[in-house]
Amino acid sequence: MNKSRISYLACAVAVVGTGLGAAPPVPAHATHVVTAGESIQKAVDTARSGDTVLVMPGTYHESVKVTTPGLTLRGKGRKTVIEPGTDKTANACAENGNGICVIGTKDRNVEGVTVASLTVSGFAGTGVFAMATDGLTVRNVTAVKNGVWGIAQEQSVRGVFRKNTARDNGDAGLFLANAIKAEEGAADTQGTVVERNRLEGNRIGVTVRRLRNLTVAHNDITGNCAAVFVVGDENKPRAGFVTVSDNLIARNNKSCPKTARLDALQGSGIVLTGAEDSLVTRNVITENVGTSPLSGGIVLFKSFVGTTSERNRISDNKLEGNSPADIVNTDPGKDNTFEGNSCKASQPVGLC
Repeated sequence: MNKSRISYLACAVAVVGTGLGAAPPVPAHATHVVTAGESIQKAVDTARSGDTVLVMPGTYHESVKVTTPGLTLRGKGRKTVIEPGTDKTANACAENGNGICVIGTKDRNVEGVTVASLTVSGFAGTGVFAMATDGLTVRNVTAVKNGVWGIAQEQSVRGVFRKNTARDNGDAGLFLANAIKAEEGAADTQGTVVERNRLEGNRIGVTVRRLRNLTVAHNDITGNCAAVFVVGDENKPRAGFVTVSDNLIARNNKSCPKTARLDALQGSGIVLTGAEDSLVTRNVITENVGTSPLSGGIVLFKSFVGTTSERNRISDNKLEGNSPADIVNTDPGKDNTFEGNSCKASQPVGLC
């Protein structure tokens, strides 16, 4: 028998007032409580759609794979800690060096999963990784010192990433992409939201790669090499229709070396490269300073495969103390507009 304790919520039975008798009973949703020394994965495997796996404070050495729709995996806050286990073959999540994985199939997205209120730390790959999901919610999760990404998602729609902390991860604190390995056109996320997160000490705070229809808003992003990247390339459809608004972006001056895909990074606020029809507005961007080709408060940069950014609107941002300039536009793309921004210096001049 599973060691997790199971408590059942009351099951309400509706009575039909037409005299035809009682409606079928509503299935009960269970809460599976896991305490220190017990297996989270066993509780997840036992749970059914609509159930909650509640993980009590303690340190759990394992990777957890979730494939059940409608499941909630919830801790009791930062003191519920998931760290790498010794069995690297326990499941596909562990094999890939990840902490928590929410995985659908090639033919069917896993729907309505929530991961909340816990810490995922020290994994060689990603703290929380999701693929083929619909309506995934990740909230109040602390992802710290993971080798690649803090929280990442690909091939998914309608995600909500809210009030998380991603700190000191090897690449992006939050990484969202159409497909990590495949070269494909940008995917419509159908309204994914990244909001009210704290992202610090990562290579990049938030990376949005080859996606459309997504919002990055009200985040606090500091101490990274770069704060926000909106990345597109030559594939069709183009990346774009991304809104980056109301973020506080300050002192992202950590220095990161050049990689095979990207130049050295330091002092980058918001970077758009190969993106179209996006809006950057009402952000406060201060003291991002560096000497990289991508340094500056807001930067439009022709992609490394030569794709330009077009029809983007940069408006009503407050910029101060960024170097080499508050706004930098080295992209020859057409119909990018700059209006209502409060700043002192731009390259070329005249954008403030």
